[in-house]
Amino acid sequence: MEIPDTRREVRYGMPAADQVVFNRHYVLGYSYYFRQAKWALEIVDPDNPGLERSDNFRPDYRIPPAFRADLVDYAGSGYDRGHLIASADKKETELQNSETFLLSNMSPQKPRFNREVWSDLEAEVRRLNAKPKILETYVICGPVFYFDKAVECIGDEDENEVTIPVPHAYFKSVLTENNKGALNMWSFVLPNEESGESLDTFLVPTTWVERIAGIHLWDNLTGRKIDREKSGVRKMW
Repeated sequence: MEIPDTRREVRYGMPAADQVVFNRHYVLGYSYYFRQAKWALEIVDPDNPGLERSDNFRPDYRIPPAFRADLVDYAGSGYDRGHLIASADKKETELQNSETFLLSNMSPQKPRFNREVWSDLEAEVRRLNAKPKILETYVICGPVFYFDKAVECIGDEDENEVTIPVPHAYFKSVLTENNKGALNMWSFVLPNEESGESLDTFLVPTTWVERIAGIHLWDNLTGRKIDREKSGVRKMW
């Protein structure tokens, strides 16, 4: 079994999950209860726009069948197979890009959310990563469920089959290390819906993300000089 500490992605911490899936170029923590990833963690790669998307969506057979999403679950649902780790973040090789199309990396997202505000945030993170002084950009994201709200599901309605709950929102936490070793953090929570708001609108304290998502982010930063409570209060980069 692979030792997590050998993976660069988990340098600043790795949350708990029912099943941790180590891909070649990112790591995710899968939730059996929610039938989708609880979180997905990556180091953003340098932009390489020349490689086309693989678009080879497929089940992840490492996930037990009782909890595994399949293509039929999304068919006709009205929801996109929304990437957690963006396809455009992994474009150095065809294999690297193909890996992002595993359904374990997907979550049901409303089309206008997936293709607009979520995509905009992904692009902004890539622009941040491209800045000359940025050494590495770590990103963790995942679904958010509000238990005081009704939860819609997609998939087979037969009680013996897999159904996938639709998240109410998504979080994304961005941690950068610059060429002098300084760390900066920004965290976001975006409702799973169309929005014309500025991305700054969705900035929140990282501690708030932890409470509503039920995970501990960047736990290896304990004792470092970075304010987790104020990390999302200031403006974006």
